[in-house]
Amino acid sequence: MIGTPEILLRKMFDSAVNVASPKLSLRHYLPPRPKGRTIIVGAGKAAAAMAQAVEAEWVEIGRAGELDGLVITRYGHSLKTRWVEVVEAAHPVPDAAGVLAAARILELVTGLGSDDLVLCLLSGGGSALLTLPIEGISLEEKRVVTQDLLKCGATISEINTIRKHLSAIKGGRLAIAAFPAETVTLAISDVPGDDPAVIASGPTVADPSTLTDANYVIEKYGIKLPPAAQTVLARGSSETPKAADPLLKRASVRLIVTPQEALEAAAKVAREAAVEPIILSDSIEGESRDVAQVHAAIARQIAERGQPWPAPCVLLSGGETTVTINGNGSGGPNSEFLLSLLLSLDGASKIYALACDTDGIDGSEENAGAVIGPDTLATSLKKDMDPAKYLANNDAYTYFSAVDSLIITGPTHTNVNDFRAVLITK
Repeated sequence: MIGTPEILLRKMFDSAVNVASPKLSLRHYLPPRPKGRTIIVGAGKAAAAMAQAVEAEWVEIGRAGELDGLVITRYGHSLKTRWVEVVEAAHPVPDAAGVLAAARILELVTGLGSDDLVLCLLSGGGSALLTLPIEGISLEEKRVVTQDLLKCGATISEINTIRKHLSAIKGGRLAIAAFPAETVTLAISDVPGDDPAVIASGPTVADPSTLTDANYVIEKYGIKLPPAAQTVLARGSSETPKAADPLLKRASVRLIVTPQEALEAAAKVAREAAVEPIILSDSIEGESRDVAQVHAAIARQIAERGQPWPAPCVLLSGGETTVTINGNGSGGPNSEFLLSLLLSLDGASKIYALACDTDGIDGSEENAGAVIGPDTLATSLKKDMDPAKYLANNDAYTYFSAVDSLIITGPTHTNVNDFRAVLITK
């Protein structure tokens, strides 16, 4: 192994992020130029980078005045573009900027003809950014529902089931508005299973979920909806478009990057360092602290018994874990995973780990995640810091900041969701 374990872990993470860059992959999936106009729309943390990549390939369209567009990205994730307008809005809880931009997107695609093309660019975070409440719901009510869903530990699929049924643009409704124009969606997957109906809440694809599914999620987590939201979810007219809808027949989706590709890029780095990579899964879900306990058990079995793989090796996994918030600390699912892992490893030697969000922001703080080694626990105990108390308070960010273990990358302008690597050395 070349370099320190921490350096190798960071190289694996950087490789996973780099392979997911839109400028590397997007051009291979662009559709043919249309006879008519091209309207570029989209939302997500990679939206600005994706728009840049399209402009780089279709420079002559912009010059001819045949291209219009608007994409929405998270505050701080904007990049300079020439023709496609980039609007910043709030994530994960929507704000007025996102609502106004989403309404403009709907206007842009309305009234097009059969010779026109809508190129929709979607990536992680798109569902919160592309917010346009359905008639009868206010922005504030949508914010309340979103906050409750984020706190309760619901999966991204469950959260987006609710979002789609309270939206005037998600769940296939954007493609319906664009018909008879052709709609081609280029998407960077950030969801377990790479389901286009879940990525950014599927604004251009048929929605397999139903109002019954949405109400089940509400009941499952005991969420108290505002009265207006209850009314919307009780009326049949709020049902999302389904696969048989003829207005969706000119809509298609192309996945340009997936979490699996990111894990394979990290695996390549590990092999080059003579470390055997084991990809556990690209679609792990569940409570961050519970997922960490499983990873820790496997890592200790390898370190102590050489089973089921001999060291040196690295456990790689992706997906999207969740956090049920019971405390008032700060942090995100990746740092919470790592803090729970630290406790489960209990100072075990020869085990190092990194957990980061590939968009560069874990939760609401400025860090992508953190990294730990065999000495991290002892370092904190010398500072009279009990990691169990920080975990109970959902305060992993504060803990890792105090032991100087945060990883800060800034916005990466892509998002293939969680990246976890647990390295077991000889």
